Amino acid sequence: MKRWISACVTASFLYATMPALASSTTETAGTATAVALPLVAGGITLWKDDWEGTAQLAVSGILTVGTAYGLKQIVRECRPFAAPCAHNSSDWNSFPSATSAAAFAPAQFLWQRYGWEYGLPAYAAAAFVGYSRVDAKEHHWWDVVTSAAISLGYNEIFTTRYRPPDGFSSDLSASPNGVYAALHYSW
Repeated sequence: MKRWISACVTASFLYATMPALASSTTETAGTATAVALPLVAGGITLWKDDWEGTAQLAVSGILTVGTAYGLKQIVRECRPFAAPCAHNSSDWNSFPSATSAAAFAPAQFLWQRYGWEYGLPAYAAAAFVGYSRVDAKEHHWWDVVTSAAISLGYNEIFTTRYRPPDGFSSDLSASPNGVYAALHYSW
């Protein structure tokens, strides 16, 4: 079952990032990464058979992105590429970055739920997404930082530390230098 889930997560990531591989723009790669991050985080929760984590990821992600979209309707900030904005233009929805919110929500979730080993690579990918939004002049840097802060807040409220189920568990991994096998018992 875990192999099937891992294959699905890998296929989802590749499907989401294919446009970025075919394109040379940073913005496209950032958008593809923002789509891939929640898929990868969800795949990790499924791989770990962590249904509570899956629910926490969904709640924190939906609230983070929903808040970003809600603030876009309230706060009227012109996008950098469109300054000065016309009065009735749709370019008044820069603050905060919903794309960055979609990337930072799973990154913060992974950090809080599973630790820095999962969170650090996810944060690096989310930071790239934020950079791509600023580089494309779609957002100001404070739009991205605000999205990250919203994500931090919701994950602080809804995400708990992962605790593997009680009992025996095993781990088997291989590397070019050999095979590692471990048997654990937790209570």
